[in-house]
Amino acid sequence: MSVSVRIPTILRTYTDGVAEVNSEGATLREVLQKLEADFPGIGARILDETGKIRRFVNVYVGEEDVRFVEGLDTVTPDGAQISVIPAVAGG
Repeated sequence: MSVSVRIPTILRTYTDGVAEVNSEGATLREVLQKLEADFPGIGARILDETGKIRRFVNVYVGEEDVRFVEGLDTVTPDGAQISVIPAVAGG
């Protein structure tokens, strides 16, 4: 399945400044594996050392926060929009 992935500003150094890239995969896990293959290093910024989505990174497939559906096994239909959004904190 071909999908588009929105890349946050902080991770665009891995994509040569590109804000949205195309990727492929039937699940979010497959999409992130392909993303890492195409842009080495980006996967470690999204996933922790155990392979789970980092605590302060939110990932959406369409309008769905994957933490509240199937996590990395969330289906990514053809044409889906995936958004990677780092949490913002401060005071």
